[in-house]
Amino acid sequence: MPKLPRITAKEAEKLLLDAGFIQIRSKGSHRVYRLAEIRVVIPFHPGKILHPKIIRQVIAAIQPAENDIINDDISSDDSDELTNE
Repeated sequence: MPKLPRITAKEAEKLLLDAGFIQIRSKGSHRVYRLAEIRVVIPFHPGKILHPKIIRQVIAAIQPAENDIINDDISSDDSDELTNE
């Protein structure tokens, strides 16, 4: 297994927001993001590197979201081709 990237909470937040997640709440230093049924909690301490377990959770949450976006694009392209014929 390749090494995980060392990222900060701010970088993880950017990845989540770019993948379509929205921040639903925060309490203290913890911010909670959600996309459909997927929920991710990030301990937000600016400038500090996140624990590898948190990084794995962020990556696991982003991958299904990206696959859904790709599948939606493919299915919409197929429907366009069917209507053009």
